[in-house]
Amino acid sequence: MQAIYRSLLRLEVVLAGLCLVAMIIMVLLGGVARMLHHPLNWTIDLATCFIAWAVFLCADIAWRTNTLMSLDLFTEMMSERARRILDTINLLIISAFLAYGVWYGIQLAWASRSRTFNGIPNVSYSWVTSSIAVGCGLMLITTLLKLRKQRIDRAAPTASLS
Repeated sequence: MQAIYRSLLRLEVVLAGLCLVAMIIMVLLGGVARMLHHPLNWTIDLATCFIAWAVFLCADIAWRTNTLMSLDLFTEMMSERARRILDTINLLIISAFLAYGVWYGIQLAWASRSRTFNGIPNVSYSWVTSSIAVGCGLMLITTLLKLRKQRIDRAAPTASLS
């Protein structure tokens, strides 16, 4: 199971990078085509799709590697026990928000299945909106793993005293 998860993490990093590069290429291609008086309207739609996926994939990568911005001025003044309790409460709130994002992301993707891109006929806008459900799902998995690790770390000192 861990090997599958590690493969998923590697795939996530590769896909996030590819989406960022593809978005840059689409914007550049659209700009050059417009400058040459042959605008390609579909490039902006594809760039929108790529940036939506990149945002959610990169958010999960940053969340998993603890590289998100954080303010710990007040938590540094707390006791270790209070800090652990606050961390648990924060992770539970984040989990609830992400579960909400998965649920309503699925509903939004379903509702937008018949909508098409302006410049790309016959391609569903659900390709963009499904990034919400997938991204929130990945971040929810990361958050639940953080909660599990926190619980294991909390139990470890107690086990060594027995």
